[in-house]
Amino acid sequence: MSLRLVARQGLVFGLVGVAATLTHVACAFGARAAFDASAMAANFLGYVCAVGVSYLGNARLTFGQPALSGARFARFLVVSLAGLGANQAITWLLVERLGWPFRWGLAVVVVVVPLLSFAAAKLWAFRDRAGQASGPS
Repeated sequence: MSLRLVARQGLVFGLVGVAATLTHVACAFGARAAFDASAMAANFLGYVCAVGVSYLGNARLTFGQPALSGARFARFLVVSLAGLGANQAITWLLVERLGWPFRWGLAVVVVVVPLLSFAAAKLWAFRDRAGQASGPS
């Protein structure tokens, strides 16, 4: 696998992540405004909408694979939930336990979690049937 391919996939993964984040925010704010949803309910709805954008974008654009795969989606969902858990764990450790300023804890999160998520998506969630890391040339 070429470094050029991995760099391209990393860039597209980041762009899909931005689109998913914007979807999350728009849906969460929309739920609050339209339905007076609680913060937790609105955030959950935003997350659910963003997972769809993230999965479809990464399946098709980042890794060039068919999106209609229950097994692939299940693996992706595990990666997504692990990323959410890592996000919360890093924030708790650095900010709550060690007393770092929130902005520095968040800076670590936005660097570490996407890198781990990309690696897990590439090497496991979107791995092809032959066991090779996937991606368009």
